[in-house]
Amino acid sequence: MDDNFQAGGQPNPEPVDSGQPAVAISQDSKNMGMLCHLLGLLTSFLGPLIIWIIKKDSDAFVDEQGKEALNFQITVLIAMIASGILVPVCGIGGLTALVVLIGNLVLSIMACVAASKGEHYRYPVCLRLVK
Repeated sequence: MDDNFQAGGQPNPEPVDSGQPAVAISQDSKNMGMLCHLLGLLTSFLGPLIIWIIKKDSDAFVDEQGKEALNFQITVLIAMIASGILVPVCGIGGLTALVVLIGNLVLSIMACVAASKGEHYRYPVCLRLVK
């Protein structure tokens, strides 16, 4: 059972401390996590995919951030394909493509900054396809 909930499903007033110190994230891990998000801007899903495949077993932070960047870039790709389909259908595809590109730029930069600080970033709008 989750330590943050009592037997009746009620939340505990205070989270249970496991007594283990928080694991410090190395500068290399921060850089690789940041690179996952940055390469997503430049190479779509291929950059995050390559880094995630290489580092997923050896670094938990890069594993998490790589999956997050990969999932987001796949979501962006699906949205861009949908926008392309909407262009001839109803003409709004160009506007939705612009919104997706601006969102990709802004959210990826936010993720880069968070990863460079060692923070665990989660994209607010993202399909979680790779788990």
